[in-house]
Amino acid sequence: MIFENFAAAQGFMLWSTFALAIVLGAVANKTNFCTMGAISDWVNMGDTGRLRAWLFAIAIAMLGVVVLEYLGKVDVGDSYPPYRAGQLVWAENLLGGVLFGIGMTLASGCGNKTLVRLGGGNLKSMLVALVIAVIAYFMVNPLPGSDQTLFTLLFYGWMRPLAIDVGASQDLGTLIAGDENLPKARLLIGAVLGVALLVWVFVSVGAWYLTSNVVIDLDGESYTLKSFAQQWDFLADSPEGQPADTRPLSPQSFSFINPLGQTMGYAAHGLQPTYLTFGVMSLFGVVLGSFLWALASRSFRVEWFASWNDFFNHFVGAVLMGFGGILAMGCTIGQAITGISTLALGSFIAFAGIVLGSALTMKVQYYRMG
Repeated sequence: MIFENFAAAQGFMLWSTFALAIVLGAVANKTNFCTMGAISDWVNMGDTGRLRAWLFAIAIAMLGVVVLEYLGKVDVGDSYPPYRAGQLVWAENLLGGVLFGIGMTLASGCGNKTLVRLGGGNLKSMLVALVIAVIAYFMVNPLPGSDQTLFTLLFYGWMRPLAIDVGASQDLGTLIAGDENLPKARLLIGAVLGVALLVWVFVSVGAWYLTSNVVIDLDGESYTLKSFAQQWDFLADSPEGQPADTRPLSPQSFSFINPLGQTMGYAAHGLQPTYLTFGVMSLFGVVLGSFLWALASRSFRVEWFASWNDFFNHFVGAVLMGFGGILAMGCTIGQAITGISTLALGSFIAFAGIVLGSALTMKVQYYRMG
């Protein structure tokens, strides 16, 4: 996918993302796919059906990415967020996962489920999404009148020193096989862990392919969206259309916590196109896809809080998901499917933390009910 200028390349990437996200939102609504529900079935009833479906989806995403990477069709080494970073922030992955797992249980669903429910008419999810957006935004961006983020104020000083330097990359292929025969090692590990096909998860693989293959051809030289933006002053004729941040132009796939913060930034800056990212378009697409399916299936229902206790649980859950999703660098989709598909060790740790936090919360809720 080669384009003559940055605007055309970025436009194609953003609108293609929007189309993929519409499919994701519609299918998630249609199938009632719910990661929190999968853990609930397992913990409360001993039913592993939905949990196996979630693990199945993870395996297929992993298989699709490692095969495409082996064939040179995708590039996940320089992803956003940096799943394969050489610094393993295991404590942040674990604590973030636990906080997110607790939060999604209290708020009746993860980030993706929140958007799907919002598209289906659930106004409780609007509050959850707004709270997550505020927390996620200020976890990444400085607080008003300060150069500090919530992350640097609350977590960086005591958590980042616990990080482990694992070398060039933390993916399982590099950790097990080293640099020798690395592509084959990644393919083998992914193939062993991957199984058959699950239709909706190809949306995730498709996003990796899309964001790795949008190229700008300028005077015989090829540039990715990120490399072009980084050299904007030398390559572009004017500052018009220059992205506010180059990081969201890296190869990536679906995740829904940081994009909520990005959406808040997009709105706060007057909907300027320079703040429009893959994450923002994916968020809009999922909500629209879910909304369209809800209308088509006549399942659109407006819902609100049943009590003040219901409101409190959702509010606290949203706060915890906002903190946890940024700490862990993703959610039940962003880490447990997208992140694990890169074979990043930190993604496996975050996934375990999410399951642990959610399962413990359900046990506590069950105990209190008794």
